[in-house]
Amino acid sequence: MYLGSTFLRGDTMVVFPIVIIISIVLYVYYKVMILRGSDPLIQEILNAKARISLGIFISFFGVNQYLYYQTKIALYVAIVFLIFGLLQMYTGIKRYQHYKSEQRKRKENI
Repeated sequence: MYLGSTFLRGDTMVVFPIVIIISIVLYVYYKVMILRGSDPLIQEILNAKARISLGIFISFFGVNQYLYYQTKIALYVAIVFLIFGLLQMYTGIKRYQHYKSEQRKRKENI
């Protein structure tokens, strides 16, 4: 069922602010946990998780702004935000995978 442009104006628009708020809260949480930790490997893992959260925040914020304003300038800004957000998520995921494998190796050697 096609609803046209009203599809993203209804209840689904609530999803974007919820994801934005959750991702920024997780970003702050992981950054605080980095300061509380003493193991450098755990700190790197938490930093990678914080990068993923930041990437989600930036991406969803850009898309949300475009959907709210729907102008050409908002489109260009959304594209830039989306690119930076995806880059943050990509580097965060790669770093997380790397440091998780290092953590597994460390546990195997113990």
